[in-house]
Amino acid sequence: MASDKLKIIGKAILILIPYGLERLRQKLLAVQHRWSYEALPTAQNVVIIGGSFAGIELAKRLVETLPTGYRVILIEKNSHLNFSWVFPRFSVISGYEKKAFIPYDGIARSAPAGIFSRVQDTVTDITASQVNLASGEKIDYAYLAIATGSSQPLPAKVLSTDANEGSKELRTVQEHIQAANRVAVIGGGAMGIEIATDIKSFFPSTEVTVFHSRNQLLPSFGQKLHDFVLLAMETLGIKVVLEARPEILPGQKSLRLAGVVQEFDFIIPCTGQHPNSSILESLESGVISKMTKQILVKPTLQLQDPNGTLGHIFAVGDVANTGGPKMGRAGLFQSEVVVKNILAMIDQREPAATYKPKLFVEGAIKLTLGKTECVMYAQEEDGTEYLFNVHNGREDLGVERAWWQMGTKYKADT
Repeated sequence: MASDKLKIIGKAILILIPYGLERLRQKLLAVQHRWSYEALPTAQNVVIIGGSFAGIELAKRLVETLPTGYRVILIEKNSHLNFSWVFPRFSVISGYEKKAFIPYDGIARSAPAGIFSRVQDTVTDITASQVNLASGEKIDYAYLAIATGSSQPLPAKVLSTDANEGSKELRTVQEHIQAANRVAVIGGGAMGIEIATDIKSFFPSTEVTVFHSRNQLLPSFGQKLHDFVLLAMETLGIKVVLEARPEILPGQKSLRLAGVVQEFDFIIPCTGQHPNSSILESLESGVISKMTKQILVKPTLQLQDPNGTLGHIFAVGDVANTGGPKMGRAGLFQSEVVVKNILAMIDQREPAATYKPKLFVEGAIKLTLGKTECVMYAQEEDGTEYLFNVHNGREDLGVERAWWQMGTKYKADT
């Protein structure tokens, strides 16, 4: 594992140094852009639907680069960014849940005046030139980027669009977990593993059983990570049942598997991720994959529409069928492709920037395994795996860093 750690760090440095230098160059150009940009009442809209990781990164880059005559409108149904990476931990222990909801105020703090606005609303459908909102408002656009992500049940995602109500949802899960003697977690992906290991780590006397439909945990990753995580879970005293698809019975406290009914005090579903692509159904049926329900895109991240008339519409993040990892880090690279192509089209040039997944960077994962341990994992294109475990010392997982990256500072009374 020591050699794996050195290899991951070494490879990361080789990638991050040029990336950091490029971001420095972009920030310097952004200073010049801030002075040269002029807000016009006739500016055309570049609309982003979805304010999660990919949508935010795209908005940040567009406000640094769009020329005079264009502006960014971010449409997001939630009042705050739902920082779902910490949801498993904040669904188990009390006192931190408000930190999981980060204000959007800092996205364009250093951007030119008039280049950015955010609309809190729900998109009902879109046309080739207009976005229709639940409030009845209609927003025209010259370019559109869809970054609507995916839907999952609580506690992976909350239902409320309000931060205070979302915090209450997490507290409800906490109360169920803290009162339970027997807990079942359905799903052996990252969410299921993190919440199961946190429950067992913070409440050792609670019986925790994880049911997973496949013979490998975290099936999007390699065997090495499965073996490490399975051993860690068994060491904690978690029972893991593989190749099992239990049925949740009415009442939400019983599972039926192979004809046998098992009783639990609380059942946590961590499956059922569905791409939020339905807003495109009324526009063009051929742009949504029948198999995955993701939006079909070209390497340029433009819609892969059969008629070739929707080249001004892009899709990024989990909702897009890019062939790459479905991780927040992928949004960094995908947003850069979209920015370059929108700027080219504004300049009446062909969009030439293409997205090629960088598995080692975009597919790397830091997975918590209880309150003090976590594992770092990365994989090469050829299947070579790197893994090492590290100490995880903070109960709140250092969430203030995410607040800082969003351009705002956490306050206890937020």
